[in-house]
Amino acid sequence: MSDTEMKPGLSRRSALGMAAAAAGSVLAAPALAQEDQATIEWKMVTSWPKNLPGPGVTAQRICDQIGVMSQGRMRVSLYAAGELVPALGVFDAVSSATAHMGHTASFFWQGKAPAAVFYTAIPFGLLPLEHVAWIEQGGGQALWDELYAPFNIKAVMAGNTGVQMGGWFNREINGLEDLKGLKIRMPGLGGEVLRRLGATPVTLPPGELYQALQTGVIDATEFLGPWSDRAMGFHKATNFYYAPGFHEPNGTGEALFNKTALDGLPEDLRAIVLEACQAENGRSLAESEWENAGSLATLQEEDGVVVKFYPDDVLSELRRISVEVLDEFAARDDLSGRIHASYEAAKARLAPWSNVSVRRFLRARDGSI
Repeated sequence: MSDTEMKPGLSRRSALGMAAAAAGSVLAAPALAQEDQATIEWKMVTSWPKNLPGPGVTAQRICDQIGVMSQGRMRVSLYAAGELVPALGVFDAVSSATAHMGHTASFFWQGKAPAAVFYTAIPFGLLPLEHVAWIEQGGGQALWDELYAPFNIKAVMAGNTGVQMGGWFNREINGLEDLKGLKIRMPGLGGEVLRRLGATPVTLPPGELYQALQTGVIDATEFLGPWSDRAMGFHKATNFYYAPGFHEPNGTGEALFNKTALDGLPEDLRAIVLEACQAENGRSLAESEWENAGSLATLQEEDGVVVKFYPDDVLSELRRISVEVLDEFAARDDLSGRIHASYEAAKARLAPWSNVSVRRFLRARDGSI
């Protein structure tokens, strides 16, 4: 009997039903096999208070996206700062496999890997889009991989809070003398620049900043931009808000992966995890730009915050000292030197284009030329 012939007593309706059932069983097989697979459970630890506008929201969204994109095959549980490890314990937790991954900022790890600061921001450095160009097109990622390899960690960009503000101060900065003796929370190389001008940099995790500023433990603090800063409540402790963020012209967050855990994932899940981080770069930057604009207006119009600008002579001296700090930094070891050279080469390539395109356009748009 041919495939098209009917068996005796078998109606066309019955034959079609059996064919549909057979096709259904073939289609269902992968789904059943998928259901039989155990869900891969990961832990993410972060340096942020839970759901903090900006990086806290980004960290949770990455976890959620991994679950959705993997169709439930992988679930990442987020532990905010202090829930599993301290805010500044994220790097060690991922390195030791206490957690599979983390969400944080690279400048926290300057004591472990000095050149880590370049992967968040350095004084008078690259803007957000320029930073992405360096990482993805200018060799920055390969050097990042080399930097963290001794710790069994793989790091990638995972969100961006954009251009940062200069910080919150309990007094006005009218000249260089006002920086002397100033106790300020400013991580990274920006803190070292201020130290050389007489300030006292203080290291504190994000969750402790408001209380420290309110009680006078510190005289000033920087954090991120208006959206995150307002959520932290800094405007309730002081209303002097300074710009520009000379120390952090970029706000890249990093995802840290225990490399053994990442390499052990099936290829498709590994791609999903990395893609979830990459997708968050554009999404979070757009979100931060939008929310920072709205929060800045609220801070000024409703909260009575006074936006101040560093005087030109202060900025000039900050820039001069920054060059000294970076030159000394580059001489520390071979890898730090190569990362610094790569970063500076990227800036030399990109700055003229940014000048011609962005700077000139903004001046024309605002009518200042």
